[in-house]
Amino acid sequence: MHFREMIPGLGERCGVEVEVVSRPREEYASEQYSTLGLPKAPAIMIGEEVVVEKSDISMDALESAIQEKLRAAARAS
Repeated sequence: MHFREMIPGLGERCGVEVEVVSRPREEYASEQYSTLGLPKAPAIMIGEEVVVEKSDISMDALESAIQEKLRAAARAS
């Protein structure tokens, strides 16, 4: 399943806000983009952490990563 299909449902199930950023392929390959320190597309970030970059991830693995971030945030509060 493509991450664009997974993201909205995971956001609802996990109770988190989801933001999908999409840009033309040329922009991701630009020198300006490389200076931002962001991952190469396709990628999924949770907060500042890159969960997956240039590869697939299962819905279960992504949901587990989201849940772990939520637990860590709750412990830090």
